[in-house]
Amino acid sequence: MPMDASISNFSTVKPSNPEPSAAEVESFRRCVDEIFQKVDKLEQRVNEVEQFYLSSTSKKQGGSSKGSSVLKDKEKERHVPSIRKQQQEASRKEKAAEKRMEELMRQFGTILRHITQHKWAWPFMQPVDVKGLGLDDYYEIIDKPMDFSTIKKQMEAKDYKNVREICTDVRLVFKNAMKYNDEKSDVHVMAKTLLAKFEERWLQLLPKVTEEEKRLEEEEAEAQLDMQLAQEAANAKMARDISNELHEVDMHLEELREMVVQKCSHCFRKTSTEEKRKIGVALTRLSPEDLSKALEIVAQSNISFQAKAEEVDLDIDAQSESTLWRLKFFVKDALESQGKSAASIGGNNNDSNRNNNNHSNNNNSNNKRKKEICAAIAKTAKKKSKRPSS
Repeated sequence: MPMDASISNFSTVKPSNPEPSAAEVESFRRCVDEIFQKVDKLEQRVNEVEQFYLSSTSKKQGGSSKGSSVLKDKEKERHVPSIRKQQQEASRKEKAAEKRMEELMRQFGTILRHITQHKWAWPFMQPVDVKGLGLDDYYEIIDKPMDFSTIKKQMEAKDYKNVREICTDVRLVFKNAMKYNDEKSDVHVMAKTLLAKFEERWLQLLPKVTEEEKRLEEEEAEAQLDMQLAQEAANAKMARDISNELHEVDMHLEELREMVVQKCSHCFRKTSTEEKRKIGVALTRLSPEDLSKALEIVAQSNISFQAKAEEVDLDIDAQSESTLWRLKFFVKDALESQGKSAASIGGNNNDSNRNNNNHSNNNNSNNKRKKEICAAIAKTAKKKSKRPSS
C-alpha cells in the first residue's frame, strides 16, 4: 500500500541537522497527529460500512412470510460466485432465453401465416389507403393504424421483445377494422371472423408463452439476488481489507510517534528537575478538559495508570522522557489556546457570568476533580522535595 511505503521510508530519514530546532520537532509532532486524525476518520467510515452489512444481514434473516423464508434458505445454501462469474452466467442464460423466444416466435409465425393465408385476409395485408378511399375521418377514429405487412417488417427487424407484443398488434389490426366499419359491413364481419380464428390458435400457444414468462421472471429474480449477494460479499471483503490495512497503518504511526519522541530525547538534554516542576505547575493551570487529555497522554505510556479513576496519583518524576516531552508540548499548546480564548471573550464578562451561572453544576464538578488532581501532583512534588539529595 502506498501509505505503508511512505511511512517506512519516513522512519529511516535522518535529520540533516543533528540538533533540530524546537520548531522542527513541533512541526514533526503536528504532522504525526494530523495523520492520526485522518486514520481515525477512516476507521469510522469502515465501521459504518461494516455496520451497514451487519444490519442488512439481520434484516434478511428477520422475514416472517413463508415464501421469503424459503428464499432465505436458498440464499444460505447457495454458494455465491464472484461478480465476474455472475455476469458470465447471466450472459449464458440470456442467450438461452433468446433461443427459446425464437422458438416461440417461430410457432407464432405459423399461426400468423394461417391467418394471413385465409381468403378473407386481403383487406388487412397492407396499410389502409386513406386518401385513395376518401376516408377523411379515419385518423380521428383510429389512434394507431396497423396491418400485417407492418407486423412482418417489425418481426424481421426484431423490434418485438416477446410474442405478446406481436399478439397485441394482430388484435389491433382486426379491432381497428371492426371499430371503423359498421357491424353489418363485409370488412367488419371478415375482421371479426379472423379474430376469432386467431384467438382460438393463440390459446393453444398461450401455455408455452406463460411458462416462458414465468421462467424468465424467476431467472431474473435469481440473477438479481445472486448479483446483490456477490456485490455485498465483495464490498464486505473490501471493508475488512481496509480495516486490516488501517490497523497496520496505526502500528506504523505508533512506531513513528515513538521514534520521533526518542529522537527528540537524544537530540536534547534530559528534562531537568526544574522543567519537571514547571510541567507540574502548568498541569494545574489547565482546564478540566485539557487536564483529562494530559492524563490520557500519561496513560498511553503507563498501562497501570488510570486516567479516569476517582483518585489520581501523578508522579511527574516517575514519567519517561517521551511522556515528559509530550506533556511539555501539550501543556504549551493548551495554555496558549486558553490565553487566546480568554482574550477573545474579555469584553463579554456579563454574558460569561450569565453562562457560568447556567452551567454552574458542571463547572463545579469539573473544578472539583481538577483540584483533586492538582492536589495529588502537589503532594507528590512535596514528597520528592523532602527526600535527601544523593
